[in-house]
Amino acid sequence: MKAGGKSRRKYALRSLRSQLLARTLLILALLLVLIGFLQYFLMKDFLYRSRAEAMDTQLNSIPADLLIKDSQEQSGVTAPQEQTNRRNNRPGPFLFWPDMSLASIDTDGTFQSLSNENGLKPPRLTTEQYHAMQQSKRMRHGYQLITDAQGKEQLVVFRPLGPPDRSSGLLQMGVSTASMQEQLINQLRTFILLSLIALAIGLALMLPVLRRTLVPLSKMVEAVKRIDAGNLAERFDAEQGQYEVDRLAVSFNGMLERLEHSFAAERELQMQMRRFIADASHELRTPLTSIHGFLEVLLRGAASNPKQLQSALESMYGESKRMNKLVSDLLLLAKLDRTPELKLEDIPLDALLLEMKPQLLMLAGTRKVVFDMTAGIRVLAEGDKIKQVVLNLFHNAVQHTDMERGVIQVNLSAGKKLVDIQIRDNGPGISKDQLERIFERFYRGDESRTRSSGGAGLGLAITQSIVEAHGGNITAESTLGTGSVFKVTLPLAGIV
Repeated sequence: MKAGGKSRRKYALRSLRSQLLARTLLILALLLVLIGFLQYFLMKDFLYRSRAEAMDTQLNSIPADLLIKDSQEQSGVTAPQEQTNRRNNRPGPFLFWPDMSLASIDTDGTFQSLSNENGLKPPRLTTEQYHAMQQSKRMRHGYQLITDAQGKEQLVVFRPLGPPDRSSGLLQMGVSTASMQEQLINQLRTFILLSLIALAIGLALMLPVLRRTLVPLSKMVEAVKRIDAGNLAERFDAEQGQYEVDRLAVSFNGMLERLEHSFAAERELQMQMRRFIADASHELRTPLTSIHGFLEVLLRGAASNPKQLQSALESMYGESKRMNKLVSDLLLLAKLDRTPELKLEDIPLDALLLEMKPQLLMLAGTRKVVFDMTAGIRVLAEGDKIKQVVLNLFHNAVQHTDMERGVIQVNLSAGKKLVDIQIRDNGPGISKDQLERIFERFYRGDESRTRSSGGAGLGLAITQSIVEAHGGNITAESTLGTGSVFKVTLPLAGIV
């Protein structure tokens, strides 16, 4: 049970659905955190600026005579004694707002708190900072955050005292930022709560959405489970509305189709191999049986009879020749089935056929042989192998034509890229069913004739293998009662 629970948890953690859900929620959480920080700092600046503007309005609304009681300020002349009197004539603390502070700063840097005991104690800058602020109009705008003597942070604004052309100091107003900080914290808490609710709702909504989104993948998994070597006809739906899944389905379908063709070709190859072994065994068994029979006859006393001995020896010699030829043909086919190593040369094909003419005429006997060849045709081939092709086809034509009325035509022609060798006869022809199988190994259309003439049904198979090894093609056409024609097509020399 514990192992099963661990396996399920491991599967849940490694599943695509859980990973997509976790990563989506993580990205959403990071975005919410970023939005929260941006909102906090933007709202903080907005609140501070709004409060600073309100305080600046409050400062501007305070009557100047409440702050400065100096009847000589308008004269334009200010003596040291007058400055002392002006400081003595300033009102005492009058501000009673509990969360605000108010102070005045003279031109010489003298700092005076105007807040009563219920208000905040105003924070104080250095004399140099006040001097710099009075000299720079730009520093009088906006706000500053200053910590007072009690360690409390205050938002402070400044305004000049007196007319702009004859400033008599600065007026400083501050307000505690505690209430604004509390407002920001409350807003941040609300945002965090809403974000958690949003994540929970997103989790609840995304689970069924992801489950439905991954249905095509689940179907593909189930289909893959049904596929095995005996069931490769399964195909995936390539139009499920999801581009990536559709591409995956198309790729799987292509792979399954290739596998199906490969398995079909393998099965066909195995069937051909079994048939080949059975036919080869049968062909080898026949001469061996004959030889064995003749040996038994000889052992029973026929060896003392010269006539019977001669007949048995001739028969065994003929069967051994058949068996030797069969083994040679099988070895040649096995060699051609592998990657053949041909000694290719640029040879004149017409000269090669003329060189074979005496041998072909001898094989034809009393049959009529017609040669029609185009001169100057060259091919890249192995001469001995091409001679074997022509000899096999010509010998096949000789076997299937009448000795007296038989006519065999050997034609050689060329096109722009290919050369054609045709061997035509006027024999009885080949039926359509037989024509489809004549290049199969050990296939004999006329069993009695090929058996009596020593054929094993390998000649045309060997011919086809040799032609294909040269990059060519061989075809056969026939009409019953008229004759047959075998056509060999090879590439001309210099044509790839």
